[in-house]
Amino acid sequence: MKIGKFNFEDSSRVFIIAELSANHNGSLETALQTIQAAKRAGADCIKLQTYTADTITIDSQKEDFVIKGTIWEGKNLHQLYQDAYTPWDWHAQIFQMAKDEGLVCFSSPFDPTSVDFLEKLHAPAYKIASFEITDIPLIEYVASKGKPVIISTGIADLNDIELAVNACKKMNNYNIALLKCTSSYPAPINEANMIIIKDIAKRFQVISGLSDHTMGSTVPIVATVFGAKIIEK
Repeated sequence: MKIGKFNFEDSSRVFIIAELSANHNGSLETALQTIQAAKRAGADCIKLQTYTADTITIDSQKEDFVIKGTIWEGKNLHQLYQDAYTPWDWHAQIFQMAKDEGLVCFSSPFDPTSVDFLEKLHAPAYKIASFEITDIPLIEYVASKGKPVIISTGIADLNDIELAVNACKKMNNYNIALLKCTSSYPAPINEANMIIIKDIAKRFQVISGLSDHTMGSTVPIVATVFGAKIIEK
């Protein structure tokens, strides 16, 4: 499997993904400076999330859509995603900045329209976020593009993972990586369960790695001991 110039078969290195996501806090300048900082820190890749509030949720005040117990207390999901999303008209500049810095750039799409948009930007790979692992039609559509598919497993059981992997294979796409992930923010170190990294690589015959939500660098370092070939931080 190759992503950009990074060849997983020939490299003894770990592929380091710097997750930009909403960390720009609504500032394009911050986003571009973060890309430059990621390069200085030794990352190989910048990853975005591509959605709008309307493509990812509905504007509802019903209980299931209102946030509780976090710093976003009282906001509904539509408001949160409206504040957090990366504007689509920034993407071309972000992709170009990554290229200028010698970094790979791709994204997590959340619906077919975002896949179509990313195809126009020639994204070299796709990431399936943990909470989308059960969206089999989305995974099939992503896999149909013939590019590497990296799937986080934060909310998944083995059956969910198997369905997602088979969705890629159904589209004749065998360039699959699975990332161990603990879907907490931040994730406690005692819930990291690094042994899963070896297990999913052997069980599904794929490249495995870690999507890390813990504080600090301890868990990513330990993950490489357990065979992680990708670290997303």
